[in-house]
Amino acid sequence: MGIYEDLQAFQPANEQEAADRDLILSRLETDPTVFDRSSVAHMACSIWTVDPAFTKTLLVYHNIYDSWSWIGGHADGQADLAAVALRELEEETGVHGARLVPCGPGNVLSCEVLTVDGHVKRGAYVSSHLHLNVTYLAVADPAEHVRIKADENSGVKWVGLDEAVALSSEPWIRECIYRKLIEKTRELAPRFATR
Repeated sequence: MGIYEDLQAFQPANEQEAADRDLILSRLETDPTVFDRSSVAHMACSIWTVDPAFTKTLLVYHNIYDSWSWIGGHADGQADLAAVALRELEEETGVHGARLVPCGPGNVLSCEVLTVDGHVKRGAYVSSHLHLNVTYLAVADPAEHVRIKADENSGVKWVGLDEAVALSSEPWIRECIYRKLIEKTRELAPRFATR
């Protein structure tokens, strides 16, 4: 199955996920450039990474957003977003031993349409646009060495789940996305967590 079929089978947890899933499906149906940054609304992915006990998450200090943030990136022409998410995790943090948690069709944990304000990246202006984001859940070992990716982040650390909300300076992400992901993480913990 591909990401379109995964999202069709995905069961939204709330109104935000239902509306955003429908928008993403529509863009997948109508925009042949949706996997490329050239589209004003393009596919991206995030990876909500937790420790084996499902009590901590891995965050990066995102230079552009000036906030502690989850990990993710652009599809850049790649339709296998799960592979992109794992690659982004390794590139941004150095973590390479993570495994995806089988939490639903295609391992999709959540989906969201994220607004990105215009900004300067690597000396060039990037216009405001939308990330049609698919989020995956991964488990990684917090004892594994982490490192920053200086052109994207200036910090990497494991924090308690609720601390992720407190550390974010982005109100909508904090209240609508991180709280949702924490709730889903806690719901999945009895099935997948190890102590």
